[in-house]
Amino acid sequence: MATVLIVDDDAALRDGLAEALTDLGHTARLAASGREGLAALGDDIDAVLLDLRMPGGMDGIEVLRRIRSAHNAPPVVVLTAFASAANTIEAMRLGAFDHLSKPIGRDDLSDLLNRLPKRSHSIVEPAPDAGDGLIGSSEAIRQVQKAIGLAADSDATVLIHGETGSGKELVARALHTYGKRKDGPFIAVNCAAIPEDLLESELFGHVKGSFTGATADRTGAFRDAANGTLFLDEIGDMPLAMQAKILRALQEQLVTPVGGKPVRTTARIISATHRDLAKLVAAKEFREDLYYRLNVVPIAIPPLRERAADILPLAEHFLARVAVPSGRHKQLTAAAVAKLQRHGWPGNVRELRNVIERAYILTRSDVIGSDDIDTSRAGVLPADSPPDADLPAAVAQLEKMMILRALDACGGNRTEAARRLGINRQLLYTKMQRYGIAVETSENLTGRVSKDDE
Repeated sequence: MATVLIVDDDAALRDGLAEALTDLGHTARLAASGREGLAALGDDIDAVLLDLRMPGGMDGIEVLRRIRSAHNAPPVVVLTAFASAANTIEAMRLGAFDHLSKPIGRDDLSDLLNRLPKRSHSIVEPAPDAGDGLIGSSEAIRQVQKAIGLAADSDATVLIHGETGSGKELVARALHTYGKRKDGPFIAVNCAAIPEDLLESELFGHVKGSFTGATADRTGAFRDAANGTLFLDEIGDMPLAMQAKILRALQEQLVTPVGGKPVRTTARIISATHRDLAKLVAAKEFREDLYYRLNVVPIAIPPLRERAADILPLAEHFLARVAVPSGRHKQLTAAAVAKLQRHGWPGNVRELRNVIERAYILTRSDVIGSDDIDTSRAGVLPADSPPDADLPAAVAQLEKMMILRALDACGGNRTEAARRLGINRQLLYTKMQRYGIAVETSENLTGRVSKDDE
């Protein structure tokens, strides 16, 4: 049976946890502050339950840092009633075994003790100063936050998967900001936004005169991200020929500029996609060897519709942010919140942000009601959609419909349609080809002549 040190300034919670531990056959030791907890720490302590917020000038994060810097430190579980992305990521990065929200039931406590590892040696470095970039406290987003904390200091490749608008770049930036490369550059490249004939130069660079228009040397994103992080967004849209070159760069840590000689690269690679790469591999549209090389640490971001508990915190965050320039704060009514929570959010967090900003701008009152929340622009599945259609097919149908409507509204102008859809023009071209949509389609709908880029 284990001896567990409980460090918490709440006497009732300490006693409750101690009673539960005793009933489960374990021994409890109690401390009312961080300093008392450090003083009570000894070789006989098998685990520590540590409150995050405590008075006395030493919070849980500082106590965790000191415990984990010691030789043969016991596993530490951080407890908090106020979970946030920042403290979850930081706790996991500093070596916490887990980060749990209060209250903790007896069954949860029993399961936790069964999972705890034996004491191990661990030394950590000072924590970075980083802002809270991932809003939410649902279990789904907490798992993402924990994964960031565990993977941040590693140089392993990370593959982030999530729907469009779910926050893949936020996760990539958090991995960089909370990791040991935080002082290096963070370079983001959208692989779907760059024409195929320019992508190699964008990533690997080129030497002057290597092709028409190469009037000067270019280092490329891999070398621009030296000792930092290179984020390859929408890597599922990368051409097969380029995939082979990316694989070589990852395996050999060498890149070859167009017209030049191989150069060593020191960038950490994080990639992201909204597509199912495993299916693309099966269809021979994505290299299997590259897939496994990228997918060393997978992080899946759940869509907003699957984490309804995060909708209100996100909405309030966006509402506070848009109010900063004017200093005029507005509040959501209960009816407005209910409407936000009923919506399906096909555009995920990005769509929610746009809806909140629009409501703030267009509402004269300091109170935003249900009628002020306009989710009509998000689009819905056609009424004739089969009820048993699988999700990828339904999403594709919705995506095609939204593209057709945007092209129709813009008279076939792809640049304007891409702007309305919140994507870049190159990605719109790719999707139009995928769904067999020609610009002439919108001409048939509207009777107007398409003049792209007018």
